[in-house]
Amino acid sequence: MPASPDALHIGARVVVRYRLEPAETAATPGRPTMTDAVGDLVRRDDDVLVVETRRGRVSVRCDWVVAVKEVPPAPARRAPAHLALSVPDMARVSAPSWGAVERETLGAWELRASHGFTQRGSSALVLGDPGLPLPAALDAVERWYAVRGLPPRVALPGSTGFDPGSDPVGAALLARGWTAGGRSHHLTAATATIATADPWSPDGPRVDVTEELLDPWLEAYRRSRTVVESAVPAVLGGSPRQLFGSIAADDAPPQHPPVAIARLAVAHGWAGLGAVWTDPDHRGRGLARRLTARLAAVAAADGIRLVHLQVEADNAPALRLYEGIGFERHSEYVYLTGPTRS
Repeated sequence: MPASPDALHIGARVVVRYRLEPAETAATPGRPTMTDAVGDLVRRDDDVLVVETRRGRVSVRCDWVVAVKEVPPAPARRAPAHLALSVPDMARVSAPSWGAVERETLGAWELRASHGFTQRGSSALVLGDPGLPLPAALDAVERWYAVRGLPPRVALPGSTGFDPGSDPVGAALLARGWTAGGRSHHLTAATATIATADPWSPDGPRVDVTEELLDPWLEAYRRSRTVVESAVPAVLGGSPRQLFGSIAADDAPPQHPPVAIARLAVAHGWAGLGAVWTDPDHRGRGLARRLTARLAAVAAADGIRLVHLQVEADNAPALRLYEGIGFERHSEYVYLTGPTRS
């Protein structure tokens, strides 16, 4: 899907098509006037894009860019496409699918804060080199959250069933008195598989899909959990692109909150499913399945071949639903939380 350079996240894997300098092409008759750079976006400002390619860094003037497109990272192993990424690459792919009020980098780490709203929106994603010795990096994380009046929290990705104490960062945090808390499974699938999970029938409940966060959808989301109002716009609207799906009750009046909702974000060539909720009085009718299938179908029509979502490890009904329609377990996250320091 073509994208604006302004919508791309640093670290995204991209292909940039751009014009060559006129002097270059004029000196060699028959030489192409355009070329491509494929790699990780490491810098973006008003004047230039810098892409880290296999042959080194390529700087491209923004006014010479013809098209730019996010592409999935290269697979790490032979496997179905939705399982082929390494654990770190899967974490990087999924990170922009949930917004945050603040994002700041510490080397390759990403610090996120959203006034405490949601674990993903208020935790540091630790991947790669923070650019400091580990003790100093952890000190910096603790200070960053303390300034914001939040407990320090880290999202630590690993393979399914991993022990956070076996990871160097996890071991260092536990030694500091941090505690391991919630564990979430990272599930992945082909969008084409999920799109066919619900046999589409015109007589079934209608699914409405919008790119705008509308008030009825938001009111249903408020019913599904306790929200921090000041953080909601940035968290729900903070991805490169997002879609909001909903199903209204039969004969519901206009502007009435829907009885089932879901959100789909698009980043790094993947679709990320989240915020799936069904009103308790309407459960057992397959509404979540229908919503998930419809959003996957929209993503597939846009050329997005792969989809992911995170499910808390103790949410057995959700795991049964998603694994029953074709999702498979790729990896996990464990959240570690440190003591609040005065």
